[in-house]
Amino acid sequence: MEHDSSRDFPPREGSSLPGEWPSALGQAFSQILHHLTGQESRRGKARDVALQDLSALIEATDCDKLFEGSGTSLHGMPEMLGQVAKALEKYAAPPKEQEGRSDGHSAVAEKAAAVGLLFLKLLRKVEAAKSSLVCPAWKTGLTHLAGPIYIFAVTHSWKQPWTSPRSQNVAGEVLTLLLQVTECGSVAGFLHGENEDEKGRFTVIMRLLKPDLNKESWKNNPATKHVFSWTLQQVTRPWLNQHLERIIPPSLLISDDYQTENKILGVDCLHHIVLNVPAADLLQYNRAQVLYHALFNHLYTPEHHLIQAVLLCLLDLFPVLEKALHWKGDAARPTTHCDEVLQLILTHMEPEHRLLLRRTYARNLPAFVKRLGILTVRHLKRLERVILGYLEVYDGPEEEARLKILETLKLLMQYTWPRVSCRLVVLLKALLKLICDVARDPNLTPETIKRALLEEATECLILLDHCSQGQVKGLLAKTLQSCEDSKVVNCIRKVQHVSEGTPYGET
Repeated sequence: MEHDSSRDFPPREGSSLPGEWPSALGQAFSQILHHLTGQESRRGKARDVALQDLSALIEATDCDKLFEGSGTSLHGMPEMLGQVAKALEKYAAPPKEQEGRSDGHSAVAEKAAAVGLLFLKLLRKVEAAKSSLVCPAWKTGLTHLAGPIYIFAVTHSWKQPWTSPRSQNVAGEVLTLLLQVTECGSVAGFLHGENEDEKGRFTVIMRLLKPDLNKESWKNNPATKHVFSWTLQQVTRPWLNQHLERIIPPSLLISDDYQTENKILGVDCLHHIVLNVPAADLLQYNRAQVLYHALFNHLYTPEHHLIQAVLLCLLDLFPVLEKALHWKGDAARPTTHCDEVLQLILTHMEPEHRLLLRRTYARNLPAFVKRLGILTVRHLKRLERVILGYLEVYDGPEEEARLKILETLKLLMQYTWPRVSCRLVVLLKALLKLICDVARDPNLTPETIKRALLEEATECLILLDHCSQGQVKGLLAKTLQSCEDSKVVNCIRKVQHVSEGTPYGET
């Protein structure tokens, strides 16, 4: 005799949807939903009982009844299961962050592990229904379940303050089984569809996240920003551009926060959008300009990690912005956004004394010179001051800033060589001083870094000699006679040999 699961769960008083569910099964689920979402859900005991009831109800109910409709009612069991899944996902969500407090995270991890086991049971029911000929409604049930279960899995699958190893393992199993049941080979396929005919679930996920991604609510759940960011970065070309209205506002909102961590997270989201959306779509409705101004404002902050993220994003945004510029050959080229950013960077670089910021600026300077090419001549005076100033200062054992400044100087001489000869004496003194300082450095810098510095400085001298029609070679001849340091002499001889057209080292 078939077991009637509804007999184990008779309708209780205070059902949240009285009269709406003609079946006892529907009333049982409605009662559990009421316990999870109603006022009494604040009491831990009531919620624990509701979870136990739900677990037993899922196990005892056949899949054909679990996913059936409810007759003439507007609500069917699939929709009720979706409501229960949403309530479970909210129940396991971490609480609002409070300044200087992290208590309650262990309780969240325990809840997440319990909810994850319930989701595993539900997904196994869907999997069983797929192979059953008498239960064709499983697709509708999966449609309502997939979104909340995905958000739960992403919230708890990775190490976070509110997770534990057990909750992470359970959530990871939930995500794996969800992909298996939906027949998706990856999270990306789950979100944008495995083929062109399949719609994907990114829109559904964003619709579920939307209430928690506005200015008033996005900090109520500390996991929301991570779920949004991670989900966004799974969707690439050519699927992302159709969701711009859903993804740009929350990315800008997160990037505009006062916390550096959130700013970087938001900038990373914007960078992903820039890389994966066609320029034409970004230029439409002035979106690219909005992104540019939001990023540009971050350049005034003294956080080196944020500056690095912003500069990388801007360098990929410049080609998009420049598509909107039209240059006529009979007029001067208009200044670009790249010019504006480089001018601000150089303004900040000159007086900057913090090593981490100096390295960050220097690391990105070659890319700006490459981007502008010959138009770097507009910034030549300020670039010269920055290069001279940075070559003088020891930058720690790795010497990242000075190596990048030497790379910048090489590029600058290649692009603006007609303007270099008038700066011959100043640049020659700076390079020779650098070579002498490195050669005499007793032990602070590793030998590999010393060799790299000497090689880069020597290449700069060779380029400087070419730009000045051989003047460097003549000036160095006198230095060679009085110099006793072998490393310095080796660099000077290399310049002379290469300048004379003979590869250094040939006899």
